[in-house]
Amino acid sequence: MADILHSLQISAPAGAIYPLVSTAQGLAEWWAADVTEASGAVELGFFNRQTVYRLRPLVHQPPSHCEWSCETGAEWSGTRLVFKLEPAGQGMLVRFTHAGWQSATDYFVSCTTVWGELMFRLKSAAEGKPRGPLFLPGSLAY
Repeated sequence: MADILHSLQISAPAGAIYPLVSTAQGLAEWWAADVTEASGAVELGFFNRQTVYRLRPLVHQPPSHCEWSCETGAEWSGTRLVFKLEPAGQGMLVRFTHAGWQSATDYFVSCTTVWGELMFRLKSAAEGKPRGPLFLPGSLAY
């Protein structure tokens, strides 16, 4: 098994960060513009919905721990997205893990890079300087 790990200091309270990682509306602010909710899950569409990741909540412990189970995606299915928020300095340290990959494939390595950019978009949104979602409708590539 392989995991993607990131941590980032964000100058905002947990109350500003947690909704961004725990709700469909929050994910749409920094990750993907094509976000829908259905049957207790959140779906994120990419590349004109050629790829759809369905996320189901596993753990929601506001304001410090949010975990999603990935139900779809060739390599994402069965993985987990974990966001842990810890007080640090004038804000919070966000520890992110995309856990449970079967192996460190080329796609895994590519996702590591994309998650790095996404963490900085999350930071901007939480600090009140939103850059918008990385993936916009009609995007055909990152």
